[in-house]
Amino acid sequence: MSDGVEGVWLADMPWTVVKARLAAGATAVLPVGAAAKEHGPHLPMNTDCLQAEWLARRLAGHRQVLIWPTVAYGHYPAFVAYPGSCSLSRETMRAMAQEVLDDLLRAGAARVLVVNTGLSTIPCLEDAVAGLRRPDAVTLAHVYQGDRFRIVAQEIEEQPHGSHADEIETSIMLAIASEQVDMAKAEPWAGRVFVPGPFRPADPDSPNYSPTGVYGDPTLASREKGERLLQAMLQDLLALLPEEG
Repeated sequence: MSDGVEGVWLADMPWTVVKARLAAGATAVLPVGAAAKEHGPHLPMNTDCLQAEWLARRLAGHRQVLIWPTVAYGHYPAFVAYPGSCSLSRETMRAMAQEVLDDLLRAGAARVLVVNTGLSTIPCLEDAVAGLRRPDAVTLAHVYQGDRFRIVAQEIEEQPHGSHADEIETSIMLAIASEQVDMAKAEPWAGRVFVPGPFRPADPDSPNYSPTGVYGDPTLASREKGERLLQAMLQDLLALLPEEG
């Protein structure tokens, strides 16, 4: 991976280097973010994955970390009506996450940080950690629920309603990967309050009707908003890891 951060991606290393890095105290970081989940007509399917990996990379500039390959499939049932979106059952994701985390700990990681960009994945991950032999060694970071993030989001948000491919998420993507954002195709869908449950692209009578898969107003997004939101997310994550030295 050529991202300007060397020596932090487990996938690039032989096992002997992994062993040495963990023995030296590196925190194991596990990004969790969908790579096959609709985000409207203006954002790529791997929006969540890109966010998780961007945040993991930035952690490496502040802490000693070793980044595991991203868990790019998970429990995302709200979006399966949109072609390309994949969702595991809650039970399958819990089992997968628990087995992966068990292997991280068995490898010698003294501390694991899970960087999770999803919402429906939260119960799965919580259940997975609860089933570990060393649950205290794993910290779950749900980046859209961080204290600093929520404060900044409340300060900058202009849309009346939203939560998906909206002003907030589109702003973040403009700051991370603007070349993958097509603002000419961004359309608002923010005039109603959605209820918990699947998005509906073909049922105008549903309270969760969204023909584009958007809930919110992405036309209000900006790179500047995204940079503030990302900085808040990063600060929330850094607060969960011990200072170096």
